[in-house]
Amino acid sequence: MTSSMPVITSAAAYDSPARVHDPERGSLRVGLVQHRWRADPAELVDVLTGAIGQAADGGAKIVFLPELTLSRYPADTLPTGVASDIAEDLMTGPTFAFATAAAARHEVLVHASLYQKADAADGLGLNTAFVVNPAGELVARTHKLHIPVTEGYYEDKFFRPGPANPESYAVHRFSDLGDVGVGLPTCWDEWFPEVARIYALGGADLLAYPTAIGSEPGHPAFDTQPLWQQVIVGHAISNGVFIAVPNRIGHEGLVEFYGSSFIVDPYGRILAQAPRDTEAVLLADLDLDMRRDWLDLFPFLRTRRPETYGALSVPVAGIAQ
Repeated sequence: MTSSMPVITSAAAYDSPARVHDPERGSLRVGLVQHRWRADPAELVDVLTGAIGQAADGGAKIVFLPELTLSRYPADTLPTGVASDIAEDLMTGPTFAFATAAAARHEVLVHASLYQKADAADGLGLNTAFVVNPAGELVARTHKLHIPVTEGYYEDKFFRPGPANPESYAVHRFSDLGDVGVGLPTCWDEWFPEVARIYALGGADLLAYPTAIGSEPGHPAFDTQPLWQQVIVGHAISNGVFIAVPNRIGHEGLVEFYGSSFIVDPYGRILAQAPRDTEAVLLADLDLDMRRDWLDLFPFLRTRRPETYGALSVPVAGIAQ
């Protein structure tokens, strides 16, 4: 068995500054794993299974893992041949097998991500996040909606966007967690305020963005980590949600992933954060009444003006991209 990862736990129970009601919903402990990809599949599964066990031993009821959990990040360069030849079937592939085994072994919900085969003529697959329960059941699945197209992240050559239907914004409620609404967007989705807002309107308490982000090969001196973190924290504040963001570390091809995985609360406070270059397990307690407290004081959802938002559906032709 490989050595364990450092465990970083939120230092204390954070109070809710806007609290005026007696608490009703209690708290939920969640876990997050930040890891480095390994070429040896058995070693990687061993490392991640151990980290999930650390999170479960620390009291986590659900553990979130980074984007394309078992895969080398494929999109740092353009594909050769049929891109989806390296994709896997969701239900019979190695990622689902790993997640179900870890969930059963540690009696915890496991969230993971994979490059899913789509059997389409264009050779593209889907970037899929999913959750399994300790019984080995698939209890949630969401396809990545927004696909990056920039140097070092040529994902449009590998993945097709998830479908434009209400199921793409499903808010999942798991019997193992009680009445907690969970949304499962992926990575590039985290830059779009519309995504977090739709999930919030659907009753999400918690969003998880499995992520693979790091250096910009065309701009090696530009560190986007602070921008990345700030925009996600803004989503948490403006929508009254908790957000868990598991990223990876390490060098893969042209990209150096910058870790910095974190869990943030509806007030924008970082409950736990990993280093940029070290594997780690994060644990945080989510006070589920904070959402109501904050949105009672600052009722962003109730004071919206949807009838003025038509410009959101205007095509981007002619707009700086």
